[in-house]
Amino acid sequence: MSDVRRTDAVLLLVAVVWGSSYLSAQTATSALPVLLVLFARYALSALACLGLVAGRRGPRRWTRDELRAGLPLGVTQAAVLVVETYGVAHTSAANAGLIISLTIVLTPLLDRPNGGLPPLFFAAAAVCVLAVGLLMSGNGFHAPRLGDLLMLGAAVVRAGHVALVGRLTAGRAIRPLHLTAVQTLVGTALFLPSAVGGLPTLAHAGTATWTQLLYLALFCSVFAFLAQTWAVQRTSASRASLLLGTEPVWAAAVGIALGGERLTPLTALGAALLVAGTYWGQAVERAHRQKRQEHRESEAGGRVLGAARRPGPRAPVHLAPERVASPAQE
Repeated sequence: MSDVRRTDAVLLLVAVVWGSSYLSAQTATSALPVLLVLFARYALSALACLGLVAGRRGPRRWTRDELRAGLPLGVTQAAVLVVETYGVAHTSAANAGLIISLTIVLTPLLDRPNGGLPPLFFAAAAVCVLAVGLLMSGNGFHAPRLGDLLMLGAAVVRAGHVALVGRLTAGRAIRPLHLTAVQTLVGTALFLPSAVGGLPTLAHAGTATWTQLLYLALFCSVFAFLAQTWAVQRTSASRASLLLGTEPVWAAAVGIALGGERLTPLTALGAALLVAGTYWGQAVERAHRQKRQEHRESEAGGRVLGAARRPGPRAPVHLAPERVASPAQE
C-alpha cells in the first residue's frame, strides 16, 4: 500500500470510528446515567494519555501555553460532550451524527474572518437548515424531538469550541498529545463529583457496557485524535477534510446496520441534503480563505517590493562595509 493510500485509509478509519461513536454512546447511556458514562470515558482517556506521555521520548513536562490552552478547552470540550451525549440518549444515532455535522458550517460563522463570508456560504448554510428540519420531521412534520434539539445545541457548542481551539493555539508551540491529556484531566475532574455516588454501579456494569466505554475512550477519543494528527501531517488539508467529512455518512450507516434504525423518505432526503450542504459550505469557506491568504501575501509582497525600490540613506564612503554597525551593535 502506498503512503497516500495508507494515509487515506487512516483518515477514513477515523471517520468510521467517530461515526460509530454515537451508537456506542447511545448503548452505554441506556445502561448507565449520562454523567457516569462521561466520567468513565474521560477517566479512561486520561489514563491512556498520561501513559502515552510518560512513554514518549523528549520533554514530558507541560508548558505554560499547553496548560493555558488546555484548561479552558477542557471545560468547553466537556460542555460539548454533555449536550451531545444527552442528545444521543434521546434521538437516533443516525440523526445525532448527521445533525452534529452542522459544526462544519457553524464554525466559520462564529469565527468569521475580516470581510465576512461569501453569499454562497450562506446559501449552503440554508440548505443545511432545511436538511435539519427534514431530519427532525421523522415520519411526518411535528414538533422536534428533544434529542434532535440537543444535538443542534451540541453542534453550536462544538463550533464555539473549535473556534476557541484556533484562537488559543495559533502561533504557539503546543503538542497535541499534551493538550489532549490536559483536556481529559479537566473533564475527569469536572465529572467526578457527579459520578462519586454512581461508582459502585459503574464497577458492577456488565461486560458489554464496559466494552462500549473502552471503545469510546480508547478508540473514539485517544486513537482517533492521534491518528488524525498523524494523517493530517502527511496529506493536504482539503483531502483530509474530504475524508473526515464522511463521518455523518458512517454514523447513519452504523445506526441502520447495527442499531436497527431506519430512514424514512423525509429523513433520507434530509440526510442527503445535509451531507451535500456541509460539503458545499466547507468548499466555499476553504476557497474563500485561500483567496484571502493569497491576497494578503500579494499585498505583503507589494509592500516589500515598494520598500526595496525606495532609496535609503547612503553609507559613508570612507567606511568599509564590514565596519558599518548593525542596529543591534549600536
